[in-house]
Amino acid sequence: MITSPAEYARLMREVVALIAAEDIEPLVPGLAALGEMIDGNWGSPEGRKAVEALHTTSVPFRAALLRALLDRYDTPDATPAARRHLAVLLDRVARTNLAASGSPEARAALIDLHSRQDTEHDTRQLVHLARRELAEGRDLPGAFVAVLRRSQMVAWQRTDEAGDLLQRITAPALNPGEAWADRALADLAGLGPEWQRLLAHAATATAPRPTATWERTGRALIDALGADAVRERLLSWLSLVGRPRTRPLLVAYEGSPVNDTFDAFNATALRGLAWLLSFLPAHPETARALGALTETALRKVPGHGPVNPKVANAAVTALARIDAEPALAELARLATRVTYKGTLKLLDKALEDRARALGLSRGEIEELAVPGYGLTEVGRAEHRFGGTTARLEVHGTKAVLTWTNPAGKPVRAVPAAVRRDHPDELKELKAAVKDIEKMLVALSERLDRQFLARRTWPYTAWRERYLDHPLAGTLARRLLWTVDGTPAGYADGALRTLTGTPVTDGREVELWHPVGRDPAETAAWRDWLEEHGITQPFKQAHREVYVLTDAERATGTYSNRFAAHILRQHQFHALTAVRGWRNKLRLYVDDEAPPATRELPEWGLRAEFWIEGEGTAETYDTDFTDSGSHLRLRTDQIRFYPIDAPENSAHMCGGPYRTRLRDGTAPAGPVPLTDIPPLVLSEVLRDVDLFVGVTSVGNDPAWQDGGPAGRFREYWTSYGFGELSQSAETRRALLERLIPRLATAGRCTIDGRFLQVRGDRHTYRIHLGSGNVLRTPNDQYVCIVPKGDPAAPWAGYLPFEGDRMLTVILSKALLLANDTQITDPTILGQL
Repeated sequence: MITSPAEYARLMREVVALIAAEDIEPLVPGLAALGEMIDGNWGSPEGRKAVEALHTTSVPFRAALLRALLDRYDTPDATPAARRHLAVLLDRVARTNLAASGSPEARAALIDLHSRQDTEHDTRQLVHLARRELAEGRDLPGAFVAVLRRSQMVAWQRTDEAGDLLQRITAPALNPGEAWADRALADLAGLGPEWQRLLAHAATATAPRPTATWERTGRALIDALGADAVRERLLSWLSLVGRPRTRPLLVAYEGSPVNDTFDAFNATALRGLAWLLSFLPAHPETARALGALTETALRKVPGHGPVNPKVANAAVTALARIDAEPALAELARLATRVTYKGTLKLLDKALEDRARALGLSRGEIEELAVPGYGLTEVGRAEHRFGGTTARLEVHGTKAVLTWTNPAGKPVRAVPAAVRRDHPDELKELKAAVKDIEKMLVALSERLDRQFLARRTWPYTAWRERYLDHPLAGTLARRLLWTVDGTPAGYADGALRTLTGTPVTDGREVELWHPVGRDPAETAAWRDWLEEHGITQPFKQAHREVYVLTDAERATGTYSNRFAAHILRQHQFHALTAVRGWRNKLRLYVDDEAPPATRELPEWGLRAEFWIEGEGTAETYDTDFTDSGSHLRLRTDQIRFYPIDAPENSAHMCGGPYRTRLRDGTAPAGPVPLTDIPPLVLSEVLRDVDLFVGVTSVGNDPAWQDGGPAGRFREYWTSYGFGELSQSAETRRALLERLIPRLATAGRCTIDGRFLQVRGDRHTYRIHLGSGNVLRTPNDQYVCIVPKGDPAAPWAGYLPFEGDRMLTVILSKALLLANDTQITDPTILGQL
């Protein structure tokens, strides 16, 4: 590694001498030894001398140097940093008038370079090289054609000349390098020309949706091949979409997402394949594959965004065209999972169009779209395979498949006879298990949003769609409801009140919420859940209630309850989308950005959470990503505005207000907090508490040093060991009830803001908000980073799902209570 400018200058002088001597063998490792400094130092005096020296060398030398660099460093096991520096070197060498020489060896070297280096190419140079090679009767390598295709597909580089040239080139129907494309190309080699024409037609899917002409051609090609054969082949290809590339691509700039995004040319073919699937007869596997393609195409790539939204949109368009229950179910499921604005808009339109066609509301169509997945009763089904029985049961958010042999004895694995004699049925059963788990997550999130949606149901429809539905019933029977105002929960085979009276009829049903309820009633329902061993899919009886404080009454129109926190921006951005908020990533170039907002149309309100990017030009290296977005945010006020008021309304607060104030007038500015309905205030503050609790840097046990330059040490300490938020207070109240049931109950006590754990080595205090740990003597900090799946459920009983921090605290308590059995050297070193 180069340790000083003097060392760099010395090495560059050696490189210049080797270039002048045209001595390749020692030059290649010498160039590599420049390491990271070479990227920014070609403009230095030594760097300029090296470039001048390259200009004076012979064309054969420069061509040979290109190939030597490629052969030595373009290997699958090369690190990203090595690839980046290699790409810079190749670029510098290629720019030394090599292309202008016109010699065959120069063209061959450049074609080899472009075939293996994928960066922002000069399309004109690619076209020039291709034309000269074709004019002299030489074939172009498929990898070079792939690069030419990708370059021509990029909007700002698209040229008619490149497009015309590509039409003259005989090349594979897809670019190799992606797992699905490689499989398709291998399959096509053994299939007839009709399959080639089908894939070629798919590669012309450049419009937002299939035109009538495109559809006619596609249907004719499908008819020629057979619908079943086309479905089987296309689904086998799509199952590989998103797998790692079979060969990494070289990149010329840091942080390039090229290896994580779809090949631009192949992405067009993927869009066409999705459309072709919508022309086939409806099939559950088709809907499943299109749903998976949507999620894969919207996977976030750091520094880039979604992998390829156009592919996701094509898959949604295809699902919307399929008039069948599985497709509608996928649309409804995706609508709760997708956060990318463009694709979510398509999903919303598809569901609203379907609802309008059936004369139903959007909520009703989503409820009717929930399949039963073959369940014959709530959460259960049995399937017979000869003498073997498969039992499918839903436990919480998991679908569990168990087997019994003809003698009725349980077996741990799928019997060989079932695998041999019933492969198709077994495949569909296993797929149903995965579908059930995905749908349960979507259903739980949709139900959790119904509090603010003010949703009510007619009793008969509610029983059909929820309480007695084979899948939705597994969630509904773990929640609390009110029937004509009477609270009830499901236990012992019936809907019952707190006193055990069955509720068998009614007119209107809604979800029970603790706001406005007597605290004694809430406590009684908590006892009832524990008595019946019910784990709710989300917090309901234990749901936090946020009431106005004296400080908020004093400020009047805004709350500072969650101000001055430091949050991880990208984690915050993802979480807001899941909770139904709209947010924009803060960039270095932004003078201002709108607050995070949540529309509350049923209440005529919009909630705003004011945030700003943390960092300045002086701290750019530590506070920003390579793409210029802030790594962290600083929080500020929470306000409410009329839903029709202009956004970012600190200075513009006009517009009608559908929910009138107490005196009957419409407000002229931000809505006073005293006029916000208690349920709305509580739910919005709960969302913000969740954002802070999950994304605060104070939760990071490795931030004891205060982060970059120690700037956040005071915040980390105050958050990590300070006063508890409402959600942490709820956690404390629950732990007071749970601790007596723990195996380590004799070693655990609640002490104010902490769970105190007595180990054999030390006594420990775990903060109930952050999960951070102090130990005796002198409250020394112990850094314990949670391992494993953060979403994994706690092995013991909990009355609700979803509180990751509660699971972390319980896991740390169990670990520290048995501190003599700890083997992790990182933890042992601190004890």
